[in-house]
This record gives sequence, C-alpha cells and structure tokens, in this order.
Amino acid sequence: MTDLNKTPLLDLVHNPDDMKNLGIPQLIQLADELRATTIEAVSKTGGHLGAGLGVVELTVALHHLFNTPEDRLVWDVSHQTYPHKILTERRDRIHTLRQGGGLSGFTKRTESIYDPFGAAHAGTSISAALGMAIARDLQGKTNHVVAVIGDGSMSSGMAYEAMNNAGAEKSRLIVILNDNDMSIATPVGAMSAYLSRIISSKPYRSFRLAMKSLATKFPKAFEKWAKRLEEYARGMMTGGTLFEELGFYYVGPVDGHNLEHLIPILKNVRDGDQTRPILVHVVTQKGKGYLPAENAADKYHGVNKFNVITGAQSKSQPKAPQYTKVFGEALVKEAEKDPKIVAINAAMPSGTGLDLFAQKFPNRCFDVGIAEQHAVTFAAGLASEGMRPFAAIYSTFLQRGYDQVVHDVALQQLPVRFAIDRAGMVGADGATHQGCYDTAFLANLPGFIVMAPSDEAELVHMIATQVSLDQNPSSVRYPRGEGFGIALPEIPQILEIGKGRIIREGSKIAILNFGTRLHESLKAADRLAAQGWSTTIADARFAKPLDTDLIRQLAMHHEVLITIEEGAIGGFGSHVLNYLALEGLLDRGLKCRPMTLPDFFIDHDTPEKQYELAGLNVSSIVRVALNALGVEKDMTSVANLV
Repeated sequence: MTDLNKTPLLDLVHNPDDMKNLGIPQLIQLADELRATTIEAVSKTGGHLGAGLGVVELTVALHHLFNTPEDRLVWDVSHQTYPHKILTERRDRIHTLRQGGGLSGFTKRTESIYDPFGAAHAGTSISAALGMAIARDLQGKTNHVVAVIGDGSMSSGMAYEAMNNAGAEKSRLIVILNDNDMSIATPVGAMSAYLSRIISSKPYRSFRLAMKSLATKFPKAFEKWAKRLEEYARGMMTGGTLFEELGFYYVGPVDGHNLEHLIPILKNVRDGDQTRPILVHVVTQKGKGYLPAENAADKYHGVNKFNVITGAQSKSQPKAPQYTKVFGEALVKEAEKDPKIVAINAAMPSGTGLDLFAQKFPNRCFDVGIAEQHAVTFAAGLASEGMRPFAAIYSTFLQRGYDQVVHDVALQQLPVRFAIDRAGMVGADGATHQGCYDTAFLANLPGFIVMAPSDEAELVHMIATQVSLDQNPSSVRYPRGEGFGIALPEIPQILEIGKGRIIREGSKIAILNFGTRLHESLKAADRLAAQGWSTTIADARFAKPLDTDLIRQLAMHHEVLITIEEGAIGGFGSHVLNYLALEGLLDRGLKCRPMTLPDFFIDHDTPEKQYELAGLNVSSIVRVALNALGVEKDMTSVANLV
C-alpha cells in the first residue's frame, strides 16, 4: 500500500460519495495521488498500465459528477479501470490484481456493484449501455448511462452498429470517446474548451432547439438547409460531423487531463435536456504522468512487474521460445519461398507474432483493426483469388467472427488458414481470454482441417502443412507462453492429413492426446508404469479428420482409453466418442474417459493452477486412469502415487 503521507486525500476517499463535495483543486490533487497509487500497484502485480494512466482525470471527473453505481458507468475493454477500482471500494485489494483469488484485470459484475457490465473484448460498451438506457426508460427510471470507449475500439464494427441504433432510438445516453492514439482531432487549448463548453451548455442547446422549431415554419428546403448549415458549422469547429450523421450530439474535443475544462463540460452534458444521445470527445495521452510509459512505443500497454523509479520490467529468462514467436518465424520462412502467403491480424500484430512478418513483408501483412468479422471475410476474399492467407487471431477473439467462418469460409470451402493463439488457459487475463471453444466450433464444420501441436517443433510442421492446403480451410491452435525447448526443424515436414502418431507403446491404458498436454501425459505414464500399469501414449495431431485407424487400434488393444485436450466438451474427445459409438467399439467393455476443460469459467491465476483446477494435470490423468481400472487403494497410497 502507498505510504499514507503520499496520499492524504485519496486515503479519505473510500467510494465515489466521498468525492462529491471536492473542489477542482482537490480533484486535481486526488488525480495525482490516484495516478501514483495505480503505478505502484501495477509495479507489484503487472498488468495493463498505460491505458489506466490515460484516464485518471476522466475517472475522477465521472465519479465526482455522476451518482455511481445508480448511474451506470460502462467501460469498453475495461483494461483501463484500475483507477476506477481504487475509487470504488477496492483500494485495499488492488495489490491482488490479476492474482489467484484477487481482483480481475477487467470489470466484473460479480466483483463490485460499480461494475454494471463485464468486459474484456472491444466494442461492447455502447451496445450494452444502450440496452441499459432503454431498460431504464421502459421502467420509468431517470438514472444516467455513460459508456467510455477508446479510440482503438472504434475500429470495431459493433461500435458503429450500436451508435447507429442509438441515434435512431434517441434515448438518453452519454458516450465518452477516449481518443488516446488515433488523435481524431487535436484540442487547441482554451479556445477548444470554450467552444465545447458553449455547445454543451443548456442555453446553446435551447437556442438550437428554438431555431430548429422556427425553421419548420419555413419551406422544407430552407429547413433542411438550415439544419445542415448548423451541423456542418459545428463539425468544422469540432470535427464531429461523422457522429452527428449517426444521430449523436457531438461535444469536443476536450483535453482529458485538464479537470478545469473537463468538469464543466461533463456537468453540462449531465444536466442538459437530452433529446438524443451525446458523444463527448475527450483527448488523452496513454501512459500520462509516468515518463517511462509516455516514452515507450506501446505506452506500457501491458507490463510485467517493474521498478517504479527506472521503469525497468522484471522478466524471467525464457527456457524455450514462445509459441507465438515460433509461429511468426515459421511463417516468415514459408513466405520467403511463397509470394502468395499473406497474413491478417485484428489489432494484435505483436500478440500474434505477425510483427515479425510485417517487418519482412510490409505489403503482405494486414492489420484490420479490432474487426475479427471483417478479418475472416477479408481472408476469404484473398483465398478466393488464389492467395494463401493466414488469419492469426486469438482463440477467444475468433469467437467474434464465427458466422463469417461458417458462411464465408467453410461453406465455400475457401482455404483460409487460421493460426489460433492463446489456446487453453492464459493465466492472469482470466476467463475472458481463455481459449476453450475453438476446437468444438471448428471441428463440427464440414471440410475443416483442425490441428493442434504437442510442442513447438510440431507447430512448425503444421504451419508448413497449412501452406500446402489449397482445397480446405484449416486451423492450428497453440497456447500462450513458452514451448518445451524442443529443437526446431530446419526443413519442416508436411504432415499426412488426419494421421496421428504413437509416442510410446503400452498394453493396458491408452492416452490419446490432442495439443500440448502430451508432456503431462508422458509424466502420467511414468507414474502409472511405476505402479505396474503399462500405458500407450498417442498424439492425435488432428481433431478433424480423425485418425480412425489409430483410434480403432487403441480401442481394440487396451482396457482403458483416455482422450485429453485443452478445450471444452464438444471438441476432440466428443468426436472420438462419436466414432467409437458408431463403430460399436464401446460395445465390448472398453472403458473410455474423455478429459476436457470443465463446464465452468476459470478465473485468473497461474496456468499451472488453472490446469490443476481444470483437472488436466499429471495427478488428474493418473487418477482418471486408476478410477477407470477400478483400482482400490487407501488414501495414503493414492496420495503417494499422484
């Protein structure tokens, strides 16, 4: 916790009610203390820093002016809400941020009444806020609804769908556009603040309504001309024509770090008669107030633990290359040989490893913004013209483009190659980013080829295999983090489609792996062997098409067959069971046990603890095998075994 002498005012603020009577000088001091506390907290836990530092003053202003939690405050993505959490009764737990059992790195409805809507994916805030506003109106309530959306999220088509709907509904809704990178328009100091204050004020808006009413007394052509003249005049002053055309009353731009400007404008917006939704354009600086963040290329978007004085981040020495880097380097090597290979990502160039590809082939790498639906169909269009597109998208984000995967890729059998990062448990980012469902929702699509490597060398082989697939869509999924230190092949091998491999021969138990649980399976086999149970280990490589010859062989020559995968029910194991049932291979007493992620969302923690909770670690595999065999042991023996 920050030294009490450093935060005398923040120490008196336990929730937003304690901020209501503070004057602007005190609010400025509170913002300074809040920024320092945020920096100190993240230095100890790691997490998203730059975005939160950019909205410190905005957070203070919103909680000072609005009556949260009765007034709904919805944050887009919500990685910028650490200051919000500190002001809303969670300061004493901020040191638990993103730790097991601690605060989430995002807003979460079950965590606080001040989080009316959970978020970690971009572009959801305006839709959710509009739903809240309409619900308020239908129930005869009068509370405010405010959505805070960053400029990066404005590349999400969903945001514009919501704005178009909100403009048509004309419900009372306030949207804050936090412009911290795109710089849609630059505030010009006092004059900009003055103009924004004027056009957000009740007198101006009353005058504007009166003039609109007067204009209706004239011929229609004059009325249309007057309306267009007024809106375009304000658009030229402020840059808000686009938002006006979507039905929003535009205010801004305003300096988001100047509370003397921000407070009066937001007060006008709060108190004005809102006959249609309002958008307030607030310009901020990501990483504001912490020099290392301000100077960093990514503004300290996501950081490890760091030294507050120097800004130096603590990084453990990697034992093996990250899967993301292995993918990026493997794709570069393939693209050096094949000019038809192109790469697409949705605002995640470094997160997907495509920053390496972009450096080498800038004209063949496309960052489409936070627009996964567009990314998928864009890739389909490229494939339709004979290119070999790789769409590198996190598992949890690919969910957003599923209709396009079905309708634009699978239905037309276009050979889009999906590289699915963050498969399985992702650690501190928690439930919103766990890659649990891609195997289930891709393997049920006709013609799809679905792969998962057991280590980084297998990933290289699978990328080469995808390059060769010109007739079918395909996917390869791989986890966040380091590989196992396996030597990477100099010359990748093109795998035979739908064929797995036997890793270790046994006779009693068979473990059929899909993904990177292979090494846990091998350890489990060692423990079982120590107790006299002979175990076969097989690596499926493909969830679709299945290696039915391999599955039949395992089923007919073993008493127990265990499938294991880093995905939810409905994926690889379900396909195996379906095949076994249809072929009558379960009719002779085969004991089959599918091991999948459990049927609940797993919160943030270390990946090791998450897999322990999921029941997909060594001990769990051994326990499942022994239970299938009906082995009875006393508790001490079982404890020693696992």
